[in-house]
Amino acid sequence: MRAISDTSPISYLLLIGESGILPALYERIFIPQAVATELTHTEAPPVVREWMAKPPAWLEIRLVQPRIPRDLRHLDPGEREAILLAEDLRADQVVIDDWEAREAAARRGLMVTGLVGILDQAARRSIIDLAGVVERLRRTSFHVAPWLLKDLLDRHVR
Repeated sequence: MRAISDTSPISYLLLIGESGILPALYERIFIPQAVATELTHTEAPPVVREWMAKPPAWLEIRLVQPRIPRDLRHLDPGEREAILLAEDLRADQVVIDDWEAREAAARRGLMVTGLVGILDQAARRSIIDLAGVVERLRRTSFHVAPWLLKDLLDRHVR
């Protein structure tokens, strides 16, 4: 299974020490150059910049043919390129957290998930201790409706 990721899901998985979820769920993760640039930006957390200095073999950075379709103009470069790369590679899934970007990707017929969806998939496959992962995620700046994490925990933690 091929997945394209935007910046946020990778960043938060690194911040909570769970980047291993990605290769466990997907064959390869592809990111566009714009996402790689965001992950190495001086404002990115040190753990993220250090990880990108020596990216794992399962991560592949791809260039996206420069274009800005009208319906994607309002998105930031990483989100826009992630959607375009997902289309170019006919990816199985695009992993994006931003609501507007998710809607734009879905309108283009892409299968979309976000970090919470990734955690749900990992919990279903017993790859993670979901309660511990959610607790670590809550200690970050990740923005999510509290009911969404409660629902996730209710479905998997007994």
